[in-house]
Amino acid sequence: MKREDRDALILAFAWLVAIAATGGSLYYSEIRKFIPCELCWYQRIFMYPLVLILGIALYRLDTKIRPYVLGMTLVGGSISLIHYLEQKIPAFQPTACDATPIPCSLQYVNYFGFITIPLMALTAFVLITISMLFLGRK
Repeated sequence: MKREDRDALILAFAWLVAIAATGGSLYYSEIRKFIPCELCWYQRIFMYPLVLILGIALYRLDTKIRPYVLGMTLVGGSISLIHYLEQKIPAFQPTACDATPIPCSLQYVNYFGFITIPLMALTAFVLITISMLFLGRK
């Protein structure tokens, strides 16, 4: 497989992950009517632009996008990890979350006892990060 074809597949995969994560976020807030907490908003700030950035990079087959996307996924993933720890480990829960009326420790979904919305976001950030690490490599 040619390098350009492989890079196009990697960019397409990362773009589809960002679309799925953004779509899931909008589904939970707009259809299921889950009110996002403060940390959810920060995660959205780092995920939503990736749909546009990765889409343009795929269209132009631009592998130079890698450091910008990595910066966003590493920060967004870190926020997701902190959020997940706040939900699952009582010692990580803050005393108050003043930005929104929803506490960050609230678990709207808890599939199989461990899959929450922050874990889903963290998974998306990790998948996009791994994709970027393979992008442009020989």
